[in-house]
Amino acid sequence: MAAYRTLDDLRDPDVRGKRVLVRADLNVPMKNGVVTDALRIERQAPTIKELAKRGARVIVLSHFDRPGGKAVPSMSLRPLAVPLAEAIGRPVAFAKDCIGEGAIAAIGSMQDGDVILLENTRFHAGEEKNDTAFAKALAALGDLYVNDAFSAAHRAHASTEGVARLLRSAAGRAMASELFHLHKVLQSPERPLMAVVGGAKISSKIDVLNHLAAIVDVLVIGGAMANTFLAAQGYQVGKSLVELDQRETARKIISAKVILPKDLVVAQEMAPNARSRITGPDGVEQHEMILDVGPRTIQEFARQLKTVKTVVWNGPFGAFETPPFDRGTVSAAQAVAELTREGKLLSVAGGGDTVAALAHAGVLNDFSYVSTAGGAFLEWLEGRTLPGVAALGALLH
Repeated sequence: MAAYRTLDDLRDPDVRGKRVLVRADLNVPMKNGVVTDALRIERQAPTIKELAKRGARVIVLSHFDRPGGKAVPSMSLRPLAVPLAEAIGRPVAFAKDCIGEGAIAAIGSMQDGDVILLENTRFHAGEEKNDTAFAKALAALGDLYVNDAFSAAHRAHASTEGVARLLRSAAGRAMASELFHLHKVLQSPERPLMAVVGGAKISSKIDVLNHLAAIVDVLVIGGAMANTFLAAQGYQVGKSLVELDQRETARKIISAKVILPKDLVVAQEMAPNARSRITGPDGVEQHEMILDVGPRTIQEFARQLKTVKTVVWNGPFGAFETPPFDRGTVSAAQAVAELTREGKLLSVAGGGDTVAALAHAGVLNDFSYVSTAGGAFLEWLEGRTLPGVAALGALLH
């Protein structure tokens, strides 16, 4: 695991009275200017609260949406100042820009323990281009840099990678926790290690599947992507979502360690409480679609689960948003949660619809760790080095 500082390595004299740039990820779901899911804000709060309590002048950087390097009023971070203040329990000021005279003046008026949120970094084209001049303009605002945005660490942008190479840097609490748990499940797991991979398409997770197939002891395939694996074995999948052009890819991944559904829940339509039936992989009719796994599959999953020590989970088992096709995902998630609570399993989940699926199952807080990152989590599962993480070790001194 790459060497990097954490907040534990920054003593109080290092931060008191200092301007600390904190790269957070406040790219949260919003509707009509109101945050609809504050989980990411809650994850970022401990780092900001701790630094402010230790007397730092905390300057929060974040992107929001994709404004394309231009100022787009509907993508302003201003509405996030209030929910951020609520999360950290202290006022949060707002600056109309993230660089320039306005930002410099606002930061210049800060007192020890103050927190200010700067405007969307992506309002400047230099952010996504990782432009050196833009990175230097950001770095000039602070004395130290803390990256707490693992979910943006797969992007080599100015505020995630460029600044880290210009200022003494450290990982925030959320970043450090994420890296610890991902290292624990993928780089130094207690074996046997199981990976659960669901979701819609093999094509979007080829690198994930290939990497995991090489390092795990058990690979469980669920969701619509399992349909392509079944088709690769010669089964008919009816009207199900399937990637027939990926059958050869599926054949190469299939091995003794790969577990596919033993039974399926099928229906003629994906609609709430639609009429459905349970069948084996060889019993899907042409007019039916596969929407969930059946009870035998969950029983086998639970049996296999008791033989492993570590689980990494990405993606649902079925169309969990549409009952009754949530039963497979809910049952499997509850089985993982139960063993985790009993101390028999280290469980880490994240990416895509996984957080929503675990929340639906009522076990979001029962896994060892649940990542709110999407693309960064998947790239880590692919075995890639994330530029925002690598940059944290660039100026160790």
